[in-house]
Amino acid sequence: MSRFTRKSSKKAGSSPGTLVHVGEKKTDDIRLAMLHYDADTLMERPLNRVEEALPLLTTTTTTWINIDGIHDISVMEHIGRHFGLHPLTLEDVLNTTQRPKAEAFDDYLFVVMKMLHHGEKDDLIYSEQISLILGKNVLISFQESAGDVFEPVRERIRKGQRTDPYRWL
Repeated sequence: MSRFTRKSSKKAGSSPGTLVHVGEKKTDDIRLAMLHYDADTLMERPLNRVEEALPLLTTTTTTWINIDGIHDISVMEHIGRHFGLHPLTLEDVLNTTQRPKAEAFDDYLFVVMKMLHHGEKDDLIYSEQISLILGKNVLISFQESAGDVFEPVRERIRKGQRTDPYRWL
């Protein structure tokens, strides 16, 4: 039975909203990237700091901020402060053993899901947690590591095949 359980690194007795990364320990730097677009324009670039994207959030265009790596608590706290994310949202982003779910907050929708991928070298199936924050004209995606299934979506945006991501709201 133990082969089906994961050990959690979260300290027992922590109060709700305590930010602790639960998952594989990583030492890579967190990578931030941004796509800022509408029907006529596209700006895509890496970010050194999340503040670089903040002026763009006041426009009517869509801004997609992708974060590769969620293991640095100080960076995650910083992102949470700038975007007004609830502490329980950040706690769920950092807990990679989270079950898939969706939660509606006043200013955003929070979605957690698992992305499965096939290991080319060892023929195993791997799971990675993906967390999404969908707000007015903004999408923030959190991934445990770089590489994902979103590249075809990014390619469509680059080619100008854009649609309104909020048409269902």
